[in-house]
Amino acid sequence: MEKITVSLIKADVGGFPGHSTVRPELEEKAKSEGLLVSYHVLHAGDDLQLLMSHRKGTDSEEIHGLAWETFEAATEVAKELKLHGAGQDLLVDAFSGNIRGMGPGIAEMEF
Repeated sequence: MEKITVSLIKADVGGFPGHSTVRPELEEKAKSEGLLVSYHVLHAGDDLQLLMSHRKGTDSEEIHGLAWETFEAATEVAKELKLHGAGQDLLVDAFSGNIRGMGPGIAEMEF
């Protein structure tokens, strides 16, 4: 039987207003990506959270890259909209294959 991995990756990509919520445009960008069995895009305050199930395993470069690219794209929208704290959880300029230590929070479980 093939294993399923559940990944929850979050980043503060910019709030509207302040740290209170994420603009709908940022959530839509996160929903428009691929690779997943299922997903749910949500937010707590101005943290954009990607809850994803997939078959790529924990620490997957593809899944972490998808999350990073989504956060970068959402940050660009936040900057265009001049939102508070745009991209403040993205601590480095380039993805290195694993999102750990790059700013976003992450929790993963495989079963």
